[in-house]
Amino acid sequence: MREFSNPPMASAPLVGGLADAVFDHAAEDPTRIALGRKTDGRWQDVTSARFRDEVLALAKGLIAHGVRFGDRVAIMSRTRYEWTLFDFALWSIGAQVVPVYPTSSAEQVVWMLHDAQVSAAMVEHEDHAMTIGSVIDRLPQLRRLWQLDADAVGELNGAGLDIDDEVVHRHRRAVTPESIATIIYTSGTTGKPKGCLVSHANFMFEADVMVERWEPVFRAKRGDEATTLLFLPLAHVFGRMVQVAAVRGRVKMGHQPNLNAAALLPDLAAFRPSFILAVPYIFEKVFNAARRKAEKDGKAGAFDKAVECAVRYADALEAKAFGSGPGPSAGLRMQHQLFDKLVYSKVREAMGGRVRHAMSGGSGMDRRLGLFFAGAGVTVYEGYGLTESTAAATANPPERTRYGTVGQPIPGTTVRVAEDGEVWLRGGNIFQGYLNDPGATDATLRDGWLATGDLGSLDEDGYLTITGRKKEILVTSGGKSVSPAQLEERVRDHPLVAQCIVVGNDRPYVAALVTLDAEAVEHWLTMRRKPMLPPGELVRDHDLETEVRRAVVAANTLVSQAESIRTFRILAHQFSEEHGLLTPSLKLKRKAIEQAYSTEVEALYRS
Repeated sequence: MREFSNPPMASAPLVGGLADAVFDHAAEDPTRIALGRKTDGRWQDVTSARFRDEVLALAKGLIAHGVRFGDRVAIMSRTRYEWTLFDFALWSIGAQVVPVYPTSSAEQVVWMLHDAQVSAAMVEHEDHAMTIGSVIDRLPQLRRLWQLDADAVGELNGAGLDIDDEVVHRHRRAVTPESIATIIYTSGTTGKPKGCLVSHANFMFEADVMVERWEPVFRAKRGDEATTLLFLPLAHVFGRMVQVAAVRGRVKMGHQPNLNAAALLPDLAAFRPSFILAVPYIFEKVFNAARRKAEKDGKAGAFDKAVECAVRYADALEAKAFGSGPGPSAGLRMQHQLFDKLVYSKVREAMGGRVRHAMSGGSGMDRRLGLFFAGAGVTVYEGYGLTESTAAATANPPERTRYGTVGQPIPGTTVRVAEDGEVWLRGGNIFQGYLNDPGATDATLRDGWLATGDLGSLDEDGYLTITGRKKEILVTSGGKSVSPAQLEERVRDHPLVAQCIVVGNDRPYVAALVTLDAEAVEHWLTMRRKPMLPPGELVRDHDLETEVRRAVVAANTLVSQAESIRTFRILAHQFSEEHGLLTPSLKLKRKAIEQAYSTEVEALYRS
């Protein structure tokens, strides 16, 4: 067993709740720009005083509509300004927010709203209203339903005009750090989602530690305004933590509801954040788009050399930071300077031009990709956490980033790796338990420790590496235990691959199902002057299969022969949340995938 702790930086709050920051900041600096809001295609500034006034007006409207202290109110929407407005208005009156992914099915919605006994809900548009409407007879507690695109904010503001401001302040003063702020339902790769009880203190601890420890990286350069564009889903704990930290840390924040590149990249260019928080998927997309453009322009060779230079440059800087090397040589520095003008500056421009630092979480990032971005002038600090730890429990420190790891425990947190390799966590960010499920709470919270279910290792400096999930370990019929995560991640490193799932439980050997990235495949076909074929024919293309085989061979270099992927099959379509094969946070639902593709899996084991 190995354990590593980081001493606390911020003291635990003794009074108050999350909404207090909105009112305190407006009183201290009313003209400071707190948020950016996109209206009719243009970004407009929102001062701290204006945001406070909007929060107060909405809070009064909620009271007028019967929302009371301790009531649970659901929000079903994409990431947008109004979600943040509703969050802080609800917290102002001591209500508990239940976030719902906008892609949730009717059955998922009815489970969460019924389990949490939600009394009111705010949805984004008519489709969401119809989803809830289709199960309304099974939700006897639900009394109110508002729709953002039907002017819910205006309706509530009007309803609250006769409510005195002091009524809201009385509610707000009754909120304590121990009060529950939100009930976030885990994605649920197996079984029904569980409601995680996250307190105001959990969020305040997490946000204040992240702001105090990582504040120097929030700005592109000294003296700059700190700004970030939030495009992570606010139904996920990572996006929610970013929201709270931005408000508490006085970071100007904008919202972007679409994760696809066509919508996100123009807003990055217009909003020009000084740092971003994202999942590895975003960084992969930026890199692959840059690589495809270089290939289209006939500059693939130069781009690949620039990538190699960036990786070697960042690797040398990392070695110097840890005292195991002198840093980049003079020749490497000159080469790096040249590629900065030709290649790296364009990569940074794709992220808005000002970004020099970023944080990544949600899943593991490949070490080489992290080194590339660092060498290209954007240091990505990878971290690790769960809903149950209110987002990050570990993160790479600004001074000494160790790429390929998820960093050290954040200040005030302890990480322990148990005898069986399971990662345990302890600190002020650990949640209060599962709603209506004492059995699951007792199994997960043990004497103040959170048993994460993840497997990992701690190095001598306290840097954590995640190696897989306990429940996802495969055992072949020959008795060989295999962790699928590292194999799947390495196969996914290939630009043509969208998803990979490794199978082999109780089977004679390990195999894999692979899906393709449509945009990358289209580019690959164009560059090779190949016709665009229907998906069913495309997956049988010999050259395409050879490319995917290269990805599998690269993954197999990580493991022993007994653990390696013996064979694979390319599927015509990606796994989707719509078909019940992915969680809302895009994690693979392994059992569901193996069941849906049972014929293909069986074919992998026919002699």
